[in-house]
Amino acid sequence: MENIYDLIVIGSGPAGLSSGLYGARAKLKTLIIEKGKTGGQIVTTHDVANYPGSIQDASGPKLIARMVEQCKGFGAEMVKDNIVDADLDSDIKVLKGEKGEYRGKAVVIATGCTPRKLGAPGEKELTGKGVSYCATCDGDFFTDLEVFAVGGGNSAVEEGMFLTKFARKVTIVQMEDKLTCARSIEEKAKENPKMNFMFNTTIKEIIGDGIVEKVVFENRLTGEITEYEADEEDGTMGVFVFIGLIPQTEIFKDKIDTDRIGYIITDEDMKTNIEGVFAAGDCRVKTLRQVVTATSDGAVATINAEKYLESKNWNLVDSTI
Repeated sequence: MENIYDLIVIGSGPAGLSSGLYGARAKLKTLIIEKGKTGGQIVTTHDVANYPGSIQDASGPKLIARMVEQCKGFGAEMVKDNIVDADLDSDIKVLKGEKGEYRGKAVVIATGCTPRKLGAPGEKELTGKGVSYCATCDGDFFTDLEVFAVGGGNSAVEEGMFLTKFARKVTIVQMEDKLTCARSIEEKAKENPKMNFMFNTTIKEIIGDGIVEKVVFENRLTGEITEYEADEEDGTMGVFVFIGLIPQTEIFKDKIDTDRIGYIITDEDMKTNIEGVFAAGDCRVKTLRQVVTATSDGAVATINAEKYLESKNWNLVDSTI
């Protein structure tokens, strides 16, 4: 007899864990597959202050640990594997991993997205310690401090303006000789007294002992190197990187409808163009990528997956054929 899951969730970030929790609580035979570290991007966040109802001093790892505990408590299975291919067109979906194959009646894709990195020395080591990729998540940690925001597009400049609500000074670091955002956004940014601009400039290195203390810049035209140290009284400063996001959906290319960037297209019920396949969280087309919207997506996806399974008149207790 071949083991077949009612619900397979790909990804164990907030969207995937929410989906898995709802599946397990609904008595669906549920499997959550994660290729890397459980929790996704949120585990790099040291303080999750904007998640409603979160416990005091909640960190990303603590929040994820609680979600995992809930999933397992209701009977969801979890495995570590990297899914490299998928056959989603049949009633029984087949996911091919590096360690094995997994079969399920419904699939929720919650693979998330990753911020495009600078690739500068010190960036990885100081992520979550002064280096951030989310102004909404971390902006208030830099109240009355100086911040550098990297990027010149719409998102970068808008996020930079958002940071002026907290930081005393925000400097946009743009590798080109001008901003590439919409003219209306540029005008608002240049009217903001807290906004400053560095053009033709890249970050060569980020330096600090546990926190960001110094940033090394390079002028792309002259090659001039400039070191900028945090104010002695501040002790630190922020580096926010807004140079794009990469949806982790490559294996679904040409299998599921996506936009030109690669985000999966769904309706409000998280349904994709393939029957029995849903998407949730940062990997889908949406306007806000936050923990609270990811967990909501996961819940909606599984509720509708359950309805789909019921419509097929499958026996959801005996998951073997």
